[in-house]
Amino acid sequence: MPDPGHWTIGLSGAAAVAALCYLIGSIPFGLLLTRLAGLGDIRSIGSGNIGATNVLRTGNKRLAAATLALDAGKGAAGALAGGLFAPEGALIGAVAVVVGHMFPVWLGFRGGKGVATGFGALTALAWPSGLIAVAVWLAVVLVFRISSLAALVTTLLVPLHVWYFTDLWTALAVAIVCALIWSRHHQNIGRLLRGEEPRIGRDNRE
Repeated sequence: MPDPGHWTIGLSGAAAVAALCYLIGSIPFGLLLTRLAGLGDIRSIGSGNIGATNVLRTGNKRLAAATLALDAGKGAAGALAGGLFAPEGALIGAVAVVVGHMFPVWLGFRGGKGVATGFGALTALAWPSGLIAVAVWLAVVLVFRISSLAALVTTLLVPLHVWYFTDLWTALAVAIVCALIWSRHHQNIGRLLRGEEPRIGRDNRE
């Protein structure tokens, strides 16, 4: 990835990439799929989140899996679409697509927490890091059975191995995404510190 001083995308190009990828990220697949399935508004149950974890609380595992795949897919699409403009556009696209998922204009800027979408963008930028992230997430879930803790531990480590596999600027872009994910987990962090965070399969909150 070239140094920012040698980026060729330009201000107008960067703005176009950011806008396009924000719109891609803002597609609320969890909400759309549950409504199409006749399950109502996913925001009215569980944590109120539009992501796959909350979709799973409807009892429909296939719908949750589809939400997970589509959210990750749009993350990858954002990074790849940005890369079509210029190599550095992939970094802008990766950040913008996650912002779109978290703060979709269609839902009053109240979206998801960005874990699946961030994973998709990460995999598009550095697939070895994507594999490591999956391994870390699964390991934490298997040991502690807490989805939010797995997401937090995974995203804490991601910028380090991204830097190893790519370069500083890609790692910084990924670090921004990870910081956004942490900010969206502030309630979970509070519950973790109090020992009140529910374990997978035992509660309706995320």
